[in-house]
Amino acid sequence: MEESVSIVIPVYEEEESLPHLYKSIKDVMDPLKRKYEIVFVDDGSRDNTFKVLEAYQKKDPAVVVISFRRNFGQTAAMAAGFEYAQGDIIVTMDADLQNDPTDIPRLLEKMKGHDVVSGWRKKRQDKFISRRLPSMIANGLISKVTGVHLHDYGCTLKAYRKEVIKNVRLYGEMHRFIPAIASWFGASITEVETNHHPRKFGKSKYGISRTIRVVLDLITVKFLQSFSTRPIHAFGPGGLLLGFLGFIIALYLSFEKVVFGQSIGGRPLLSLSVLFMILGVQLVIMGLLGEMLARIYHESQGKPIYTVKKVLGR
Repeated sequence: MEESVSIVIPVYEEEESLPHLYKSIKDVMDPLKRKYEIVFVDDGSRDNTFKVLEAYQKKDPAVVVISFRRNFGQTAAMAAGFEYAQGDIIVTMDADLQNDPTDIPRLLEKMKGHDVVSGWRKKRQDKFISRRLPSMIANGLISKVTGVHLHDYGCTLKAYRKEVIKNVRLYGEMHRFIPAIASWFGASITEVETNHHPRKFGKSKYGISRTIRVVLDLITVKFLQSFSTRPIHAFGPGGLLLGFLGFIIALYLSFEKVVFGQSIGGRPLLSLSVLFMILGVQLVIMGLLGEMLARIYHESQGKPIYTVKKVLGR
């Protein structure tokens, strides 16, 4: 039996796009003869988006509508969609018609043997300077930092296995980093070229402020990827190095005072030595506090520091 599919779509003020999107998805999914559902997450829209979605849900039991009280952002909308989705495979896509529903079967076919399939808008229909160039730079940076090399992290059109995505907790703008986060659990990741269309209705919700948030989230992702279960390894080496440098400087100044009788009380090196040693102690203490918090987090939630792919013989 074919695996069931949940299509999760964050929606924010897209009332004009929804009729075309809904029809396109139905035209693609009905012939596949798979059990599927379309999970729309209305992210606090102020137009008639919810009324349109409500009408679809009343006539189509395959439609699920989640409505937020206010706008929480795309990451929160995806997190809600993942929580309510019941399919074996969860597909995400935008509601602005720039992603093409006809690509969904290609993602599902590629899922055979993989846990995550990421769309690649190779022929992206956006302005080069304002959208494509920053995206290219961001994709290269994210790939370098996370070690998961994809051409298009920003493409919402992706497919995930349920057992992988249900383990992912999202915050900030981290929905774009899901493939990197999934790789921590040992997920097999690949990508497939997808179509991309110019926006037909409404206007883009993205701005320069989002780029800043993405950079900050990338720093968070890198830290969590490398040090979430061993924060002392992030702060400890720096603390030991600064403490050692401060000690060496202090030793040198002490030697000058004892051997040559020079006054060291007003020398900048003395202040630097004290500063280095204080900073070194503080960084080591931060690492120890981080270790305690990490243990409280994992132990209080019963959250293991590993993930199991399968168990045989039980």
